Amino acid sequence: MVTRRTVSILGATGSVGSSTLDLIERAGDGFEVIALTAHRDVAKLAAAAVRTAAKLAVVGDADCGPALADALSGTGIATAAGPDAVRDAAASGAEWTMAAIVGCAGLPPVMAAIAAGGTVALANKEALVSAGDLMIRATARSGATLLPVDSEHNAIFQCLAGSRIERVRRILLTASGGPFRTASLDQMRAVTPAQAVRHPNWSMGAKISIDSATMMNKGLELIEAHHLFPVGADRIEIVVHPQSVIHSMVEYVDGSTLAQLGTPDMRTPIAHALAWPDRMEGPSAPLDFATLGRLDFEAPDDVRFPALRLARDAVIAGGARPAILNAANEVAVAAFLGGKIGFLDIAFIVGKVLDGYDPPAPGCIDDVLAVDDEARRIAGLVMRNLAA
Repeated sequence: MVTRRTVSILGATGSVGSSTLDLIERAGDGFEVIALTAHRDVAKLAAAAVRTAAKLAVVGDADCGPALADALSGTGIATAAGPDAVRDAAASGAEWTMAAIVGCAGLPPVMAAIAAGGTVALANKEALVSAGDLMIRATARSGATLLPVDSEHNAIFQCLAGSRIERVRRILLTASGGPFRTASLDQMRAVTPAQAVRHPNWSMGAKISIDSATMMNKGLELIEAHHLFPVGADRIEIVVHPQSVIHSMVEYVDGSTLAQLGTPDMRTPIAHALAWPDRMEGPSAPLDFATLGRLDFEAPDDVRFPALRLARDAVIAGGARPAILNAANEVAVAAFLGGKIGFLDIAFIVGKVLDGYDPPAPGCIDDVLAVDDEARRIAGLVMRNLAA
């Protein structure tokens, strides 16, 4: 890095946040950490703040504020707590902000970071899914730069570099297929949370691991790609690629198809976003093409994985549908992880909520959050009826 860049990390104790910290610490004095936030993991947040000499550490759960203050007493690192403090940290003026708070809870901080006008590295797909049109318009108003961090969207971003979006014939989102790619519906009916979180290629948090297992993650990524790369939803396709070596592809009108390849390590797309428009040294292992041998591809099965159809229908319908899809999915995934519903119930519940709730398109972030709240309430009712 030629100049020292100021950074903030929203969701510093999660999988993406931890990988971002790893890269920053490896880079030595290339970065100055302005703010780190977490939901309630005080010990991990405080340790990261000390290691990186952060100016500010914020915990989203207000009840954890005193513990954070005690943990960082005498360090000179300022502390704060509560949702408003997280939003303030997001708007603190860092040149580069990692938005890695999981779920729709990350939407207000992401919007605050965008309003501040810096570079926002987006790992929180749920925010863009729930409020895509509003977020893209806010980015244009503030002059902020939105960089995708999901491996697939970062791959597309790299494949589009220097090219005109109107010359794109189609975008191909690759999917590993998750741990149950070849499983039957009967086998999936008996899946446990412990089995579902064991992704064959990627190391991820519990929520995104379950989304990968249901393939809802790919459905959310389809919606995200629709907002980030405006070629039209009908020109964004999903292809299953079990090895997770090609992270996505862009096909151009002249017949050329560009692909971004790499080992399945989130530090690669994070490093790209962290150094953009430059490049930085990364720790990911290089591909060994001689031993790789083969790359396989297959069409997704939306009968065994109905989340793909639900997501495509939602993005085509637009309006509040993607926000409803996301909210219902978050509730259902949490219930599955808690042992309250079965694996196949996740997509069933999402479908029922979509069938029973159709509000007007949100006009502001408060509208999105209201839709999110109501969809969660309805999802709870659907689950209670399911258990009855």
